[in-house]
This record gives sequence, C-alpha cells and structure tokens, in this order.
Amino acid sequence: MRKTLPPTVRILRSARPWFIALSLLLALLLDLLPTRQWVFMPDWVMLTLCFWSMREWRIFGMGYAFLLGLIMDVANGAALGQHALAYVLLHYAAARLSRRILQFPLKQQSLHVLPLFLGVTAIQIVIRLMAGSDFPGWREFISPLMASLLWLPVAFLLIAPQYRPDERDDTRPI
Repeated sequence: MRKTLPPTVRILRSARPWFIALSLLLALLLDLLPTRQWVFMPDWVMLTLCFWSMREWRIFGMGYAFLLGLIMDVANGAALGQHALAYVLLHYAAARLSRRILQFPLKQQSLHVLPLFLGVTAIQIVIRLMAGSDFPGWREFISPLMASLLWLPVAFLLIAPQYRPDERDDTRPI
C-alpha cells in the first residue's frame, strides 16, 4: 500500500498558466466593480499578484505585473504608472522573500505579507502626493489590512488546484 504524505509536507505541482491568467482576470474584474471605492475592500489584483509572485515567479514575471498596473491606472483614472510601479515593486519583493515566507503556515504568511501590502499603498499615496493631490487620509491603510486578513481564504482557493494526484484516476471526481 502506498503511503501519502500529510498535507503540510506534500509537494505542490506547478500551477497551469491558464489558471494563473484566469485568477488574475477575475481579480481585475473584482477591482473594476463599483464596490472598489468602499474603504474596507482590498485591492484584489494586489492580493492575487502577491500570491502568484511568491508561488510561481518563474511563470509570472514583472512584465505582467507592470501590464496589470497600467490597466489599473487607466481603469481608476490614476496617475499613469502609479499602480504599475507599485505592482512591479510588490512582485520583486514577493519573489525575493518567497522562500522565507512560504516556510510558514498560511495564517502566519498573512502577517508576513502585510508589510508588502502596506508598502504598495504607501507607494501609491506618495506618487499621488508628488502629483499634487491631497493626502487621502489614514483610512487608505484599511484596505491592506483587509487584504492581509483575506490572505488565508484566497491562498487556499488558489492553491487547491495544485494538489493534483500524480496518476490520473478517471473514477476520482477531482
């Protein structure tokens, strides 16, 4: 009888590129909803981008982060390059720290990605201030806190397809 490793020790298979693209498209659509203006709504693109930058940085590069940032700049009517710069720096930091952060369980990972999310928000606020806008207030930092709290369920949903079995079994539903 074949032994299986416990879920915490299992090695994940790499994600399929179409699944990465689909999850980022869904995050982009969630950010384009009118509910994005609510204070407690997280930046879904930032959250998904951080996840894939840590997990699959070989497949998902900085060019995609830059492109998503430009799309978000145009969609929000923000200064061109504001989200692009923040997302590229987030991708770099997440990919650089991925080996360290991924050693922790998902609950503790949310504490480790919180500074990354706060940094993205701070970069965006600084760029807005440099462009001559007024300080938006400290409530802008609620969104990264919510993104950090949502790290556990979002990471669980995005990592679930990577638990595919090695052998194909037609009688297995998943």
